Amino acid sequence: MVIRVFIASSSGFVAIKKKQQDVVRFLEANKIEFEEVDITMSEEQRQWMYKNIPPEKKPAQGNPLPPQIFNGDRYCGDYDSFFESKESNTVFSFLGLKSQLASKNLSKAKWKRMEMHFGASPGTRHTPAHRMHHCDESHTHNQ
Repeated sequence: MVIRVFIASSSGFVAIKKKQQDVVRFLEANKIEFEEVDITMSEEQRQWMYKNIPPEKKPAQGNPLPPQIFNGDRYCGDYDSFFESKESNTVFSFLGLKSQLASKNLSKAKWKRMEMHFGASPGTRHTPAHRMHHCDESHTHNQ
């Protein structure tokens, strides 16, 4: 699923523009695939956004303001919810995505299992820290 950020490109409110930019910058910085949907250019998209925000998340008066964030058709939240999730380091969960850190740890765990199963081979590349440690050990044995 692609993250969809509903924005208003022609908003006259600086605060709304800053919030939109904050969401977009975060997604770009974390290389998260997303699509900006400009509700000022498409009445159909604006109506879709309004219709798909759960009633309990809509303001008591007026319409929900951008940015509004969806993962595909699933509503994630507004800027305030996004900001809270950033502050509590739960933004990937907020977006309905697997954490990139979890993906990296999974890859490391998978690599460790492969090393345990196959053992280190002559073609194994070691990290500079591992080579340094190995050199230190051989240096102390020669003294």
